[in-house]
Amino acid sequence: MSPLITIDELRAADPKPVLIDVTWNLAGPPGKEAYDAGHLPGAHFVDLDTELAGPPGPGRHPLPEATTVTATLRRAGVSANSAVVVYDTANAMAAARAWWIFRYFGLSDVRVLDGGLAAWQAAGGEVTTDVPADGAGTYIATGGHLPLLDADGAAAIAASGVLLDARAPERFAGEVEPMDPVAGHIPGATNAPTTQNVDETGHFLPAAELRERFEKLGATASTEVGVYCGSGVTAAHEALALDVAGLPATVYIGSWSEWITDPSRPIATGKH
Repeated sequence: MSPLITIDELRAADPKPVLIDVTWNLAGPPGKEAYDAGHLPGAHFVDLDTELAGPPGPGRHPLPEATTVTATLRRAGVSANSAVVVYDTANAMAAARAWWIFRYFGLSDVRVLDGGLAAWQAAGGEVTTDVPADGAGTYIATGGHLPLLDADGAAAIAASGVLLDARAPERFAGEVEPMDPVAGHIPGATNAPTTQNVDETGHFLPAAELRERFEKLGATASTEVGVYCGSGVTAAHEALALDVAGLPATVYIGSWSEWITDPSRPIATGKH
């Protein structure tokens, strides 16, 4: 089953999945404002910063506690056998984080709405400002259902496999760094900006095109692949795109913001 779901598939789904809106903006304003302005009918809002991540340090978006994820999913009405669809405004940069976090904490049936709210509206879908009542889900989140990379693991994959850096090229090269106090990238990493995983409408490229893209970067089914970004958000988007392409990858959840907390770790700059 694809980790993505189309508008037509969502409309035809029976029973209806639990809908979760994960709209989020790195530089603000808060995603809740966009949710309040209009969202898919029945969708529950989940805040990326407080419900899909723990308090910063080390790293800006570390793993949340299992108890936090349990409360979040129960509030949305999720139980062990629930199907869940997550979305954001368009390109799934935030929704992918929810997809990855929920799977890490054991939720098996979770998919990302391809194209998000923008695609829903473009297809004539209704939006509402009505907020659903809290659900009475019974889900119990337990961690460890996906593999994780730590800093040492990321360095090892950079040396012997393929470590993809999902950030923009100028951040990878160390030319600019708007979010973290140190610029550059993990030595041996390869730049693979997440913006190239989707088209101009925010839909993911077809699986064959994604596979061709990643294979040109050295990521194949026989290669150990790791992904990271600034804080572990867009790394999940890269992992989602790789999943669509049929290529397994492991996320370094601490990412660059954690890597630079240890001054003994090496830093590279430039395009390679």
